[in-house]
Amino acid sequence: MTVVSNDPIWWPIINTSIIASYFVVAASAGIMYDWALTFGQEVELIWRQRWSLMTFLYLSVRYAGIGYAVMYTLSLVIYDVYDWTGDVVEVALGVIMIARLHAMYQQSRQVLIFLIVTFLAISIANAVMGAILTMQITGEEFVLSGTHHCIIGYAGDFTFLVPMTGILGIVWEVLALCLAIWIAVKHFRELRLHSSGGIIGDCFAVLIKTHVSYFASYLIISCFQIALFSPTLSADMNSLDTQIYSGLGQIFELVQLFVLGPRLILGVREYHAELVANSDTATAMTSIAFEERVHVSTSSSV
Repeated sequence: MTVVSNDPIWWPIINTSIIASYFVVAASAGIMYDWALTFGQEVELIWRQRWSLMTFLYLSVRYAGIGYAVMYTLSLVIYDVYDWTGDVVEVALGVIMIARLHAMYQQSRQVLIFLIVTFLAISIANAVMGAILTMQITGEEFVLSGTHHCIIGYAGDFTFLVPMTGILGIVWEVLALCLAIWIAVKHFRELRLHSSGGIIGDCFAVLIKTHVSYFASYLIISCFQIALFSPTLSADMNSLDTQIYSGLGQIFELVQLFVLGPRLILGVREYHAELVANSDTATAMTSIAFEERVHVSTSSSV
């Protein structure tokens, strides 16, 4: 049922919707701008290379981001689709992270099993909580002073489940970061002892750089989302301060998912392409660029 009203009591809702739309447009423009900047690299490093699982994951994350932004811009009526798209993309990014760590740990089966089991446990828990949240979300169409709005309502355990999904996500990202830093430090020490930095050391530096950037963005987003439920901000969700805070968090989220996420693959492939162009010895590093049969040799087993 559509509610039509010209009552001034709804003006804060109208202002909130207008402010939110500004941030949505800004985030969407940022995604499209990044896609335009990297499209040449994408064609060269993704489309023209041998297709693999990482190719499909890259394309899924990159073009889901464009569709994700367009969906939110067009209508909040498809809020559930918008929300679950983000969850699916996060699963894809988790698979990318597992592949990176598996490569860094010399295809260690124990590490792979540990990562898969941990990620599945967290993903299943988040999926269950997401399903509960979806069942508790209600929406109704309003025509307020000539403007159309879809007012989303939340009930039940929303204020508990949303922060919990964020906390579980942080646990996974912290674990992935710690594992990446641990093996990178181990490799750098071994390379220093044997006086052979070279390609492997540089490649691990690239992996850590992209990983840390991705993690920092994720941590900022999670803190934004959790703090949004604080009594100070949640007391008046229609206030200008709360809307600006929420909008900034949304921009960070889209950047983390659809800009830094694809760069986890693109950055490494770009580095590998430079090695191929500048050094005959670069062929030894095809595995670290997410080709099949990933292997990085070290002086000791993992």
